[in-house]
Order: sequence, then C-alpha cells, then structure tokens
Amino acid sequence: TIASAQKPTIEWVDIPAGTFTMGSPKSEMEREKNETQHQVTLSAFRMSKYEVTFEQYDRFCDATGRKKPDDSGWGRDSRPVMRVSWDDAKAFAEWMGCRLPTEAEWEYACRAGTTMPYYTGNNLTTDQANYNGNYPYYKNPKGRYVERTVRVGNSEPNAWGLYDMSGNVWEWCSDWLGDYPAGPQTNPQGPATGTVRVLRG
Repeated sequence: TIASAQKPTIEWVDIPAGTFTMGSPKSEMEREKNETQHQVTLSAFRMSKYEVTFEQYDRFCDATGRKKPDDSGWGRDSRPVMRVSWDDAKAFAEWMGCRLPTEAEWEYACRAGTTMPYYTGNNLTTDQANYNGNYPYYKNPKGRYVERTVRVGNSEPNAWGLYDMSGNVWEWCSDWLGDYPAGPQTNPQGPATGTVRVLRG
C-alpha cells in the first residue's frame, strides 16, 4: 500500500453546522420539479477547497492500479479530474480517508448562506464560473465559452472560500437521485435506493 505521506494534499475548508432551506421556490426560473423547499439541519463537516484535480486523482490511480481517466487533450495537473464514475469517486474519497458529500451538504456548502439561484445572486456570469456562455441563466446576456475545463481556483470563491462550486465539472454526491421530502430533515442521506446518483455543480 502507498504510504500516507505519498498521498496528495487536500486543502480543507471547515463548513459550520447550521440550518438552511434546501431546494428552490416554485417562482425560480429553470428549477427542477423535484426541488421541494424544506428545512435541513446539518452537523459541521469539511469540504475540499477545490475540485479534485487530475494531479491528485492520478496519484490515486498509480497507487491502486486503476486506469487514468481521459483528459480530452485539455491537460491534467491542476485541471479538475473528469470522466470518473461514482464508484471511483467514492473509492478516491475513501482512499483519502474521507467521503463524498451528501446532496444536502453540497447545496449548503455551495449556497454559503445565500438564498438566490446562485451564490453570486440572480446570475452567474462566465467571469464568475466556467460554463458554456451561449446558455446563460434565464434572460441574462450571453458570455464566453472556452470549450474546455480550466484550472481549479480560476474564478472567485463563494463566501465560505470554496471554488468552482458552479461550473467547470459536475461533482458527485453520495445520494441516490430522488424527490426531496417536504418536512424538516437532520443530516439527510437521500433516498434508500435508486437508479442514478446525484451530480451537482
């Protein structure tokens, strides 16, 4: 086995315990039908300051004999790893001595105390996140489209110091995909069974 000193370093952000409203109001444009608003109370946890990079994940592959995922010719190193299955993402987290966040934890961390559609407000510009600017949120102006991922931490962080919570690549959560409950929840784990896992970001 690989010695712990050889494992990559992850910069952690401590996320405080708290209560928030998960989901979105029915008046919010482009919402999903299953985003029923409900109160969620979470214990404190920690999350990586950045998306997991190719550099970090490639070391995991070297240590465990896994095939390294394709980078589409965009580059590796400090770009976020992509084309990783949920099972491999879970295995990486466990190898690092942690776990994937629940969907509730992900949304709470992403919102960072905000209540708007994005932690940047009613819009997310391509100066604030890397995404296809030809498809802006609702009726906002179009932005640029770089057609590839960019290195992690290239945009401004949210209020809790987390980078790329929106844009760049999708991020796996531990939950099965399902409808949100209507009542208050404490440290929810998502549905007990399902067919697909949750992606956010």
